[in-house]
Amino acid sequence: MQFHELLAILTTPWGLAVLGLCVGSFLNVVIHRMPLMLERQWRADSAAMLELPAKEEDTAAPLTLSKPASRCPSCGHTISWYENIPLVSWLVLRGKCSACSARISVRYPLIELSTALLFAACGWRFGAEPTTLLWCGFVAVLVAASAIDWDTTLLPDDLTLPLLWAGLIAAALGWTLPLSQAVWGAVVGYLSLWSVYWLFKLATGKEGMGYGDFKLLAALGAWLGWQMVLPVVLASSILGAIVGIGMKLSSTLREGRYIPYGPFLGGAGLVVMLAGPQRVLGWLGWA
Repeated sequence: MQFHELLAILTTPWGLAVLGLCVGSFLNVVIHRMPLMLERQWRADSAAMLELPAKEEDTAAPLTLSKPASRCPSCGHTISWYENIPLVSWLVLRGKCSACSARISVRYPLIELSTALLFAACGWRFGAEPTTLLWCGFVAVLVAASAIDWDTTLLPDDLTLPLLWAGLIAAALGWTLPLSQAVWGAVVGYLSLWSVYWLFKLATGKEGMGYGDFKLLAALGAWLGWQMVLPVVLASSILGAIVGIGMKLSSTLREGRYIPYGPFLGGAGLVVMLAGPQRVLGWLGWA
């Protein structure tokens, strides 16, 4: 089978769904380990600046996206390859560790399934083209960043900045949208939330959002264009309001607890991407 034939199969919705399951499995590792890796690095950097010895837990064993091997957090059982097949293994194991029967969070298969469905949706939206894989990469970063922000209220620069630069480079190479639209999309995306942040802080003395939100919206602007920045902000506000009201009614929203904005920006970016600029502008009556 020649490369272009393999690529044609891979970029069909079904091929992308299978790829999405595998990528989703890796994203589970990224979501869990990246915050821990960043915290370890911050502690090590702080200790070096203060000329203090690093903590033993930060130097005892390496922690990367590939090492150590995945283990059960309850009993330490090393997860075998056949226990790590995306979605299938969780179903076969009935959501429990094979060694100690501790429950495995349902979020693992949900991340895998969501990524598979979004990859397939990219195939439907963009067709069997090489650039479809670029948009799948866009999706993967948004899924990981949104989940990490939801867990930790942290949007890592290790995700948002590469996403921003990838959008600009893809536009410069003529793979997505005109470069001028990508550049202005990044500028408008960053400055819009930056302005809101400072207006809110000057008015209340409090910080309403983090700098990671600026960078994420800049990245969305680089991929979707400056015209889509306002629709993304509007859609993210609606999504945030719906989720916030739902959490309030179900008593899962504790007083004084922040709801991260990143997941709603990411979700809105995915909606706008899949709908397409012309349809979105038509919904708003701007076409």
